[in-house]
Amino acid sequence: MRLTKGLMISAIALASVLTLSGCTDSAETPEAAPVEETVEFEAGTTMAALNEAGEITIGTKFDQPLFGLKGPDNNPVGFDVEIGKLIAAKLGISADKIKWTETVSANREPFIQNGQVDVVVATYTINDTRKEVVDFAGPYYLAGQDLLVLAGNPDKITGPEDLAGKPVCTVSGSTSEKNIAAYSDNVIATDTYSNCLGPLRSGEVVAVTTDNVILAGLADQNAGEFEVVDNPFTEEPYGIGLKKDDAEFRTFINDVLEESFEDGTWAKAWEATAGTVLETPEPPAVNRY
Repeated sequence: MRLTKGLMISAIALASVLTLSGCTDSAETPEAAPVEETVEFEAGTTMAALNEAGEITIGTKFDQPLFGLKGPDNNPVGFDVEIGKLIAAKLGISADKIKWTETVSANREPFIQNGQVDVVVATYTINDTRKEVVDFAGPYYLAGQDLLVLAGNPDKITGPEDLAGKPVCTVSGSTSEKNIAAYSDNVIATDTYSNCLGPLRSGEVVAVTTDNVILAGLADQNAGEFEVVDNPFTEEPYGIGLKKDDAEFRTFINDVLEESFEDGTWAKAWEATAGTVLETPEPPAVNRY
């Protein structure tokens, strides 16, 4: 069953309505993307190197329900994971040849710059500061920052304006941390959003803040404990991070994304993961900067 409490995002931000309820469903096992077996890439490109190696290293979150959550086999599952598999398949690389590396908000740029990962697909908001050191393909999804509170909302928090002087938890190095600083000077930052749930339960903080879809996953995973305020106050375009100035690779990934938007593969990936909780949105327009 899908969640039914409304998560309305502006038409620009999402062009659809996300819905929440107090029940939990397990995600389906997504159908594997068909691997391109006869692809050729220009010599010297990242695509050619990855295809020849027959493997790719993808950074993603391991603690984000619906998008990137470590499964019982130690491999992550979720929408971001399926987007990574789509890219790999178009490179001629099967899912079992993907090396998944956990990337938390604070290490995504260093991991790309140092070559520890080939791409990052990790609820990774595209912004100008990050584009100074890495490139982005996409966006492949548009979200908005919101607040997670205890069920029943005992502190009557209706938006970020209610957080002045009150403790709030988020993740260090995230866009959310920067955004919430405009509303509260009492921000507790940790390495993962799941580590914010304990302080929220105990009353050490009154809210957790990040993108609404991440909060929806946390609420769904902990049914009856938390609720999303449902008042998004930013627009967060999720992109795929890659090395700076790799224009050919960025164009390739954008082509893969647009093809998946058009042929329904993107929607199928959504419906088998985040779509077990959230309604299927319209895909965003890729930014060909």
